[in-house]
Amino acid sequence: MLDFSTRVVIVTGSARGIGRVIAENFARAGARVVVSDIDQAACDATAAAIGHGAIGIKANVTKIDEVTQLFDRVAEQLGQVDIVVNNAGITRDALMIRMDEKDWDTVLDINLKGAFLVTKTAARLMMKQRYGRIINISSVVGIGGNAGQSNYAASKAGLLGLTKSAARELGARNITVNAVAPGFIETDMTAQLPDAARQAFMSKVFINRAGLPQDVAGAVLFLASEEASYITGQVLAVDGGMTM
Repeated sequence: MLDFSTRVVIVTGSARGIGRVIAENFARAGARVVVSDIDQAACDATAAAIGHGAIGIKANVTKIDEVTQLFDRVAEQLGQVDIVVNNAGITRDALMIRMDEKDWDTVLDINLKGAFLVTKTAARLMMKQRYGRIINISSVVGIGGNAGQSNYAASKAGLLGLTKSAARELGARNITVNAVAPGFIETDMTAQLPDAARQAFMSKVFINRAGLPQDVAGAVLFLASEEASYITGQVLAVDGGMTM
């Protein structure tokens, strides 16, 4: 197993779903994990369930003051921030001609602006440390688009550009920045899809199963590890071949 016993990890949007599984995996690998989400009670409950010394800290990633407070508290309590996973994200799906402008703004604010604010704040601390790992959770929708998800696709495509630009800016300080692009992953959200939509996704998958949150978490841990220290600015699709 990969060893993160000397590392402090912040995972945004980790009170549930894929983010929670990523946090759980880091904790099992020895990291000191910070569960961060929009609700303090949910953060505390998830951190308690994860154990291994995990702590919960509320932060709205669209608010720079809350992001700054998050990093200040982690630095004060744990002394460092080594790894950041930008996982916080939402969907507000609709065909473009029916999409409300507010739904466009909300998705872009949380999924893209939030990752920018977290990355910017993390970079300042990591540059002083001369060490850091930043992993952005994008999506195959950000690579190929998807009808009814123009806001989500734009935000996840924007994350890819942010990843590559940040990798160029921060590499000289021993900070790597990479992205993971999940495909069809079994989550509460995908469980609600109609059978026709589910079959349409699965018809593009060459491995004969849907992905699991654990598949995404495994990719994140690899990119955060010393084994990936010479990998930066890359997008790893965890999609069973969907975008091949």
